[in-house]
Amino acid sequence: MMFSKEELIKATGAVVIRDSLKEDESFNISTDTRIIKSGDIYLPLKGETFDGEKFIDKAVEAGANAYFTTSGEIIDGAGLILKVSDTKDAYLKIAEYYRNMKNPKVVAVTGSSGKTTTKELIYSVLSKSFKTHKTFSNHNNEIGFCQTTLSMPDDCQVLIVESGMRGLGEIELISTHLHPDYAVITNSGSAHVGRLGSLDNIAIAKCEISKGLKENGVFIAKNQEIIKKHVNFDGRKVYYSLDDVEFTEKSQSYTKFRYKGCDYELNVEGDYNVENSLAAIELGYLFGMKYEDIKAGLFSYKPIEKRWEVVKAGGFNFINDSYNANPDSMKASVKTFLELYKTPVVVLGNMGELGDDEKKYHYEVGEYLSSIDNSKVKYLLVGDLAFEIGKALEKSGCETKYFNDNSEVSCYILENLNADSTIFLKASRAMKFEEIIENVKRGIVKL
Repeated sequence: MMFSKEELIKATGAVVIRDSLKEDESFNISTDTRIIKSGDIYLPLKGETFDGEKFIDKAVEAGANAYFTTSGEIIDGAGLILKVSDTKDAYLKIAEYYRNMKNPKVVAVTGSSGKTTTKELIYSVLSKSFKTHKTFSNHNNEIGFCQTTLSMPDDCQVLIVESGMRGLGEIELISTHLHPDYAVITNSGSAHVGRLGSLDNIAIAKCEISKGLKENGVFIAKNQEIIKKHVNFDGRKVYYSLDDVEFTEKSQSYTKFRYKGCDYELNVEGDYNVENSLAAIELGYLFGMKYEDIKAGLFSYKPIEKRWEVVKAGGFNFINDSYNANPDSMKASVKTFLELYKTPVVVLGNMGELGDDEKKYHYEVGEYLSSIDNSKVKYLLVGDLAFEIGKALEKSGCETKYFNDNSEVSCYILENLNADSTIFLKASRAMKFEEIIENVKRGIVKL
């Protein structure tokens, strides 16, 4: 998207330090000196470990003829210099300006788990009838919001933005710049309880997505009391529940179900994926779509990388669901796996950001899994916290083995498992479980 200097000044409230450019000059915004192009305006962002303002000179050398600054530093070669008090705030305001200028219908999505999958399901449905743009992958912080919004094409009719969270106030920051027409909360659970301190605080943070919701907008959420308790929105609310679903067929990579009198299909297994799809169904009808198009949109959904990703490696069948993990998602995904696969092997790793009670949360996962039929399953636990899962499993007589790292468990798989086993991987991203697949592909493990 190209902006005139007048638009940039209007959007950000910037003070002009230098302006020697033509009146009709326009700019593409770049925040990365490595990919900056001639004629771009450089917007230097700052973080805990970096300061983009240290590279203004590099940006100008690379061809930028304009830049933002908080210090007022003047670099020769730049024709336009704009001073702002905070460059991230300026980025947010520019994104907000562009969102309002193009004025698509906006859907905001958040949740403790399932938000990326739900965003993709919503996209699969709405894109059947509308020109739709979405957050790439899980780029769901405030910078990702800006990148998503500013990459929206001119003819975009629906913008879908995923909002993540590291603490209180972050989702509100995105919502109040995004001004969504629809706000979706997939659920509120124990993910990030280590940062937020309590389940109530997590729900409060998730419900911030309604802070910027338009008065005539719609709040859509899983039917959870903790969400209802903390949402502060006086407009229309739609709650969905798996209790309203009738499952008619479940098999590997396929689910058929009935919801509110209509039949739908997903090319993926898992009750939790069906629950995520309910938000997409509700939105489809709110957008005035026909049943046939909503159904076709759900059926076209495909999981993205490391989310129930089926992979063949070294003669073994893997299901890689290790993009992230929290107690709720680990329980749900393992339950689904055990229901559908013969000769199952479950590899579980540490879950992060669970605070002082992290051992308790891991042990409770083991207790839950102990209540499932484990007569044919082998559990491989990787990491000190995952060992707590194993302790609970052992009490019920489950077959468990313990490993310190990915190399050790990879070696065990290569040396002890049969090719007819299906191996399920679940852990927080920091465990890098994709290394297990790569090790098995090579057939060689360095210990």
